[in-house]
Amino acid sequence: RTASASLGPSTCPAGPAGPAEGGPGLRLGWGGFTPGCLQLCNTSKGVLFFLCVASFLQGMTVNGFINTVITSIERRFDLRSYQSGLIASSYDIAACACLTFVSYFGGNGHKPRWLGWGVLLMGLGSLLFALPHFTTGRYEARSAAQAGLCGGNQSLPCSQAASSLSGYRFVFMLGQFLHGVGATPLYTLGVTYLDENVKTSYSPVYIAVFYTAAILGPAAGYLVGGMFLNIYTEIGRETDMAPENTLWVGAWWIGFLGAGAASLLISIPILGYPQRLPGSQRYIVMRVSEAHQLKDGSHQKASDPDFGKTVKDLPRSVLLLLKNPTFIFLCLAGATEATLIAGMSTFGPKFLESQFSLSASEAATFFGYLVVPAGGGGTFLGGFLVNKFKLRCSGIIKLCLLCTVFSLLAIFVFIIHCPNMPMAGVTQMYDGSALPGGHLNLTAACNAQCGCLQETYSPVCGTDDIMYYSPCHAGCKRVSENLRNGKKVYHECSCIDKGLLPGFGKAEAGKCTSSCVKKPLLLCFMFVVILFTFLSSIPALTATLRCVSDRQRSFALGIQWIVVRTLGGIPGPIAFGSMIDKSCLLWQDQCGEQGSCYVYQNSAMSRYTLVAGLVYKVLGTTFFIVACLLYKPPPAESAPGSSDASENGTSDLQEHKPSLPAEEDI
Repeated sequence: RTASASLGPSTCPAGPAGPAEGGPGLRLGWGGFTPGCLQLCNTSKGVLFFLCVASFLQGMTVNGFINTVITSIERRFDLRSYQSGLIASSYDIAACACLTFVSYFGGNGHKPRWLGWGVLLMGLGSLLFALPHFTTGRYEARSAAQAGLCGGNQSLPCSQAASSLSGYRFVFMLGQFLHGVGATPLYTLGVTYLDENVKTSYSPVYIAVFYTAAILGPAAGYLVGGMFLNIYTEIGRETDMAPENTLWVGAWWIGFLGAGAASLLISIPILGYPQRLPGSQRYIVMRVSEAHQLKDGSHQKASDPDFGKTVKDLPRSVLLLLKNPTFIFLCLAGATEATLIAGMSTFGPKFLESQFSLSASEAATFFGYLVVPAGGGGTFLGGFLVNKFKLRCSGIIKLCLLCTVFSLLAIFVFIIHCPNMPMAGVTQMYDGSALPGGHLNLTAACNAQCGCLQETYSPVCGTDDIMYYSPCHAGCKRVSENLRNGKKVYHECSCIDKGLLPGFGKAEAGKCTSSCVKKPLLLCFMFVVILFTFLSSIPALTATLRCVSDRQRSFALGIQWIVVRTLGGIPGPIAFGSMIDKSCLLWQDQCGEQGSCYVYQNSAMSRYTLVAGLVYKVLGTTFFIVACLLYKPPPAESAPGSSDASENGTSDLQEHKPSLPAEEDI
């Protein structure tokens, strides 16, 4: 405490340090235009605000809107789950392609300029993602009324144009590619720029706030995206479909236009920040290294001020990181967590949609309500705990291990599942008996004369609480509208019989409402899994920053992101998408071609999710244990307060003598 008190003003976050440090190279502005009023924002809090807005927009677009609208895009452009998984993975493929270049050269260059141009590219990617809506024809869905009632004998001409829409996936992939390139500097250079310009004890809190904004972004994306999905995609055009109809496509593209424009605007102030903030120099001399000590002492090469400024140092930089076992195992642990996060964030809404028989917009909103408190709260709490208990590197890794074990135990909730809503001809026969061999049989005596088409999927819920493929498949002959909720009601349904005379059954458009009693338990434990998964994210990032040499921080984060994305972010959505496809009961039939999935088997979906979750959580726990066991801190001589704290005068946590016993307690 005495040591901290003697530092005086340095106990506050970095801010303008007066005229002596406000030279031309340290002013906020563009070229020669550096007005005095802008210098109020030339502080660590100012940078944090703009980076938080950028990370919020990135999270809202990439992890929010895209995951929310994935079902609508599949339906609108005739895509399968593995193809939409490939769209999601394009972001990570792009990031991997340019991470080494950006983190190595950007780490030794003008970080705010790299960040600003990145955010600008991100905005262009969002605008490109919305482009297919404006270049395709109008969405022509055959609604429930158009599908025809029993006896309509309508024919449905096969349109070749429908199948060619799947080619638009390449435009979505290009948009995601630009998102990936643009976001690369944000989570490597953005983190190190914050870390360099604040006092070390504040660094985990600043980074936690930055990442909390990145977590709240997807949550906002789910909620706002869910609202947009209740608006029909062809704005201004009348439709007799309701959002509950499985052929409904919401206005998926609006969010991308808004986020793209906002990203272009926010890139302007970020481009104006100086290479380092006024007053940041004093924090550099306060740090002490916690870097992992290599047996051959080669880690000291990174202390050279000229190290890492040329391409010839790149192989040596990579070698130094590869020789650091703590760093390697932290990267592998991050990859296992990223696989689950990427897979569940992409298909989490679809999981809820299937389990609880919800519409796409309801599922997206539900998932948003889970992610806001669990993901955002867990991220901020992780940074707060590191700062509160003054944890050093080994204590931080133990905290990560504890969080992973808790989420591993909670993931066993996927043993349970909600039963599928009974659907005639899909989950059971029309008379209620089991389907022989699990094959579809949509024709029964009650609808044999109706001439129903399998291409026309428009589920209805009968008064017998059984779903039917379409009003025609339920044998309905007349339609009216429920004035209370605006839904279509079908009458004289020959296949529906609930204490009524045959031919007097009724059905309502849309899915039957699920009354699953396990719903609260599933949601509660999903909350715990998300909370503890995100709780370890900031501590794991802080441990990565501390276990490497100061000059290698940006590059280390770049390499870590490559490992995390190559082994986690890229295969995650593709693997989860393929796995979810395996649990499909009812595929869309487009003139003999298989389209997207209409109905999933809930038990199989839960089983596959449980297996994937267990495998990756066990791997993550193992990697954190190994990282903790192999970490070798600097010798006691370079502890805080020593005269030669560190040869390069940089790194972490000098001012906290009380933090040393705290580590042993953890």
